[in-house]
This record gives sequence, structure tokens and C-alpha cells, in this order.
Amino acid sequence: MRMIVSREPATPPENRLVMPVQSFRRWSASDRRRPAAPRSWKTPWLQRLFVFGGGLALTAYGAWEMYHVVSVSRTTSLQYVLLALFTINFSWIALAFTSAILGFFGVLFGVGRAQRAESLQHRTVVVMPIYNESSSRTFAAVAAIRESVEATGLGDHFDYFIVSDTTNPDIWISEERAFLALRERLGPDARVYYRHRPKNHHRKAGNIADFVTRWGGHYESMIVLDADSLMTGSCIVRLAAAMEADPDAGIIQSLPLIINRNTFFARLQQFAARVYGPVIATGLAMWSGRDGNYWGHNAIIRTRAFAEHCGLPDLKGKPPFGGHVLSHDFVEAALIRRAGWSVYMLPDLTGSYEESPPSLIDISVRDRRWCQGNLQHSRIIGAKGFVWPTRQHFATGIMGYLASPFWLMQLVVGILIVLQVNYARPEYFTQEFTLFPVWPRFDPERALRLFAITMAILLAPKLFGLLLTLFNNKLRRAGGGAIRLILSSLIEVLFSAFFAPIMMLIQSGSVFQILLGRDTGWNPQRRDDGSIPLNDIIRRHRTHTVLGVVTGLSAFMIATSLFAWMSPTIVGLVLAIPLSWASGQLAIGLWLKRRGLLLTPEEGAPPAVAVRANELQTEFAKAGFDDADGLKAIHADPELRHAHELMLPDAQPRRRGEIDPERAVAQAKLVDATTIDDAAIWLKPKERMVVLHDRALIGLLSTLSVAQAESAA
Repeated sequence: MRMIVSREPATPPENRLVMPVQSFRRWSASDRRRPAAPRSWKTPWLQRLFVFGGGLALTAYGAWEMYHVVSVSRTTSLQYVLLALFTINFSWIALAFTSAILGFFGVLFGVGRAQRAESLQHRTVVVMPIYNESSSRTFAAVAAIRESVEATGLGDHFDYFIVSDTTNPDIWISEERAFLALRERLGPDARVYYRHRPKNHHRKAGNIADFVTRWGGHYESMIVLDADSLMTGSCIVRLAAAMEADPDAGIIQSLPLIINRNTFFARLQQFAARVYGPVIATGLAMWSGRDGNYWGHNAIIRTRAFAEHCGLPDLKGKPPFGGHVLSHDFVEAALIRRAGWSVYMLPDLTGSYEESPPSLIDISVRDRRWCQGNLQHSRIIGAKGFVWPTRQHFATGIMGYLASPFWLMQLVVGILIVLQVNYARPEYFTQEFTLFPVWPRFDPERALRLFAITMAILLAPKLFGLLLTLFNNKLRRAGGGAIRLILSSLIEVLFSAFFAPIMMLIQSGSVFQILLGRDTGWNPQRRDDGSIPLNDIIRRHRTHTVLGVVTGLSAFMIATSLFAWMSPTIVGLVLAIPLSWASGQLAIGLWLKRRGLLLTPEEGAPPAVAVRANELQTEFAKAGFDDADGLKAIHADPELRHAHELMLPDAQPRRRGEIDPERAVAQAKLVDATTIDDAAIWLKPKERMVVLHDRALIGLLSTLSVAQAESAA
């Protein structure tokens, strides 16, 4: 497929901004800017007192009750360990509970509504960083977003920039072909730009930093997307208007809802995020106020403030705790807030969407990277100048992963105590002389009451979200009606309980690996619906299954009461393989969808931008860009080859005597080849990238002939 190459450059002229590297150790309060509108800068002290004071009170109550559970007689060392672990874990869910109560009333009374926008003054750029993604999906999303923005009548205020860090040569060329085709489709006023970065230094954070330092001066603000993001024109315009109306805003975060998911596990995630997510996000937004957080995408950022204050330093040492900052978004929010700019969320702003991984294994792969990034924050949380809510955001992220090993340790200690009760000899001779032996004893009635309270606090945020959905006539009808919503919630709670112990072990394993110094990679996320081969599932979950069987047998032999107490955990682990298999099954998800279960309002009334993106993706996929061999596409189309060469950065001068081995090998293979098929077969992926980055080697490639059979065809 040949294309007419646009004469417009792939990128606008550079307008550079300086992005100095920040320090976590040195900072002065005089460096913090003063608010331009101090009257609107209100700290939500009452909300914070309610959330943290209430969480502390609940934790104290839970710890007091647990102490009385284990202190019927003299308390052993293991019981004190159990008390400590319980208190840590209980404090985590108590804080989530009080924040959810705040969020429930916030949603109920419409707190934080974004104003509609009638006009804009400044230019904003929509930036989509991509890394080895499907070009048909990526460019369909950009085209759909652009159409939606244009429909608002304010489209002239927005540019669109795809910044690629792709390392796969075939995907790189498919991106360029899709970009050129989109440019041709949109005409001379496309305002869509594309840049490919030769080296993906510092990954996504480096990708955004490269854009800001080279072109950021053109734009007052930037809306950063993810490769699976979709945003309506109304949402984008309202974010831009909110930024213009607030001279102190540095980052304004939207609440992305999950859409377009159909596998069983993804539908569970999608339903939970839609029904329960707004309650949690609203509570977080209310107590955070202007000291909020940034989630890395679907947010608007003041470009110059970002450039001046968000240059990330490398941490001393090697990964996983050293090197470049992996979870950069939390840190960027902390740095820009330290500089005196506000960071906050508009949770009620509709029209912000994303997708989720399709299976349990896929989400665990992503979770491993997030785990390392959040644990790395333990080296940043004490940085000089950070406000206390920022440190709380870091602590929340860290605890989100430490909670799993703490839960695991609590289960192990509980088993050891029951084992001690049933099989260990009583301790007659303690450090303090007593007439009676010492062994662990519990108050069973109090323990049962505490268990009920714990489960109620744990499930309350989900109940709040369900009630708010049922109260809203529009959401209730779009979600399939009251009965289906209640049934869907029961399904989500049940299977979340089954998946929880599997994720506990996966996250615990990730934490232990990171503590032992094992670094994670950065593989592209699998986004399409689809199952994983059964052999891979068995390999990944056989340890979980064996551990579940051993734990179940041991618990049953120790005491039937222990087996009953641990049964939810045991069942989840024993069924880890079939549960993981079912999680990625499209058929199960679609079966539930046809019966109106796990249905979200966005499925009942699909957003126009999502419908349009799906239509365009089907249309773009027919062009076959994602299926083509990049070298052959460049060889077959002189116009594409010319456009590709124009998009390449200027070659760096080579010092005499310095030979790049991969380039030398690639050149030798091209010289030895007689047809393009020879080159396509002989060149390895890294050598292909070398060829596609080198104008001289591209010229050599173009001289190769086409095989006779292919030429005849």
C-alpha cells in the first residue's frame, strides 16, 4: 500500500525548555513559590482529621480487642507478634474505610464538580507515549480523541503528539506508516505529530522529559495519556479550562474508568473500578485537597512548572532500589507540589477512560514493576521539602505491597500458635515464677466479633459504591438494573476473595525478590483479550497450588477450626491454576456480559469516543501496517523510505577507529545479500534497528532486488 507523503514535518520546530535535575537532599523553603490565589488555597483539615483520626481510633479499638482476644491468660511471644501484625494490617483497612465514608458522602452530595468550558486562551498538547504497541490501536485512539475535541468547537487550541520509545523495528515502521496515513486522512491542518526516540533512556519518564525539553515551550499545558487511554473532547476541554482558571494548579488529575474489557478477570476489574472506584477516589481527593497525587496519565500538567521542577535524578546504587526512578508519577507530583504548585483531582469529571490487563498473570507482570517502583519510594519518602500528605501518598503506595507479606506472616504466626496449643508442651518455668503453666489461650467470642468487624470494614467501601450506583437511576439502568448489580457485586466479592490469596503470594514473592536485589524489566503490556497457554499457567501457579494443598492438610490435621478459619485462603490457592485459566477466558466474560452481569454503565451506554475508536481501529487494521515486515515495507515504497529518512534525527559524528559491531555486522549482511528476502532473514532485530536508523544503510537496503516469485506476484 503506497501513500502520499505529507510535506509537513513530522514534528514542529523545537521550542526548548530547560529541565534541571532536582535534589532530594538539598532544598530551601525560600524556593517554594507563593500562591497566586491564596484565598482559594484551602487545606481540608476537618476531612483529614476525620480520615486519619477516625482510622487511628478504629485501629486502637481493633488492637485493644485483639489484645483481649489473646490475653485471656498470660500472653506468649507468638501472640504478641500476632497482635503486632494484626494491628498493622487492621490500620491499613481502617484508613481505607474512613476515607471511603468521606468519599461516599462526597459523591452523594456532588463534591468537586468540574465547570463546563465555553472558551480557552492557551494552547495545550495531548501527548501519548507509546512503547511497542499496536499502531492501529494507538492511532485510532488519537484520531478518535481528536475528532471528539474538534466537536467541542475548541479544537484549534490543541495539538497531538505521539512520542514513541518503540524498540521493535517492525512496530516502529508500522507506527510511521500509520502516522503518515493519519496525516493524509486529516489534511493540512492535522496538528498531529510523531517522534521516535532512538534510545529509550529512563523509559516513560525520559520519553516525556525529552518531549518537554524539545517542544514544551510551545504549550502552556500538556495532557499526558497512556497507550490505552481514551478521553472525550469535553473532558479534555474542561481539564484545560480548569488549568487556565487556576493559576496555582500544577497537575490536575482525572479519574480514568476501565472500558472495553471482556475477559472474565478484566470484567471483574472493570466492574469494581466503575462501581467502587468513584467512592475511593472522591475520598482521596477530599482529604488530599491541593496536596494530591498523580497517576501518570489522563491528567493535565502545567508544562513550564513541570520542566522547572520535575527533572528526576538517578538514585545511587543499582536497581531495584537504585538507578532511575521507576514509578516517576508519584515523585513528579511530590516535586511540583514542593515547588508551591497544587496537585489535585477532579473525580467527578466524566469522559476519562483506560483499559486493564486481560488476565491474572498479565496483571501480576505489571504489578511486579509497580511493586518495585513503590518500594523504591522508600528512598525518596524522606526527601527534603515534601509536604506531609505527599509522604502519606508514598507510604500508601509502599504499604499497598508490604500488606501482602504482612498478611502472609500473620497467617503463618496464626498457624504456629494453633500448632503450639495442640502439640507443644506447656511452659512451666518462665522468667517469672508462677504456680501454673503458660500456654496460648484465646477468647473465642471476642475473636468472632473482631473477625466480623474486620470483614465489615473491609467490605464497606464496596457496599458504599454499590449503594451509590443503585441510588442513581441513570447508572442503575445502564448497569443492568438493581438485581443484576447486586448479583454482579456478589460475584465480584466472591472471586476477589478467591484471587486475593494468589495475589498475596505473588506480591509477597515480588517483595522478597526486590529485597534480594532482583530487578524487573519493562515489557510492553498485553492489552488484547486472549488466554494464556495452559503450560504457562501451570508453571506459574504450581507452587501456589502445592502450598494450598499442604496448608489445607496441615490445618485440618492441627485443628478443624483452623481449617475452617483458613478455608477462603486455602480454596483460592488450591484452585490457583483453574482460577488463573478462567481469568483470561473471553468466553466466560462474554457469557456474563450477555446475561447482564458485571455490566458497567459504559457498556450499557457506550461513550461515543470509545465507539469511534473501535470503528477506526477496525478500519486501520485493514491497512495491515501491524502485520507487515518493516524492512520490506521500507524497501517496497520509495515515498515511505523518503519520509522515514526525514524523520530520523541527525546522525552523530563517529570518531575514527571506533567501530559499532552491530552496524558492521548489519552492513556486512546487506553487502552479502542479493535480495530483500536475504536481508529480512539474516538481520537480527537489533541489526534491523541499526539499519533503520542509518541513512547510508537504508540506501544500501534499497538497492537489493526482489525475489523472482515475489516480483512475479
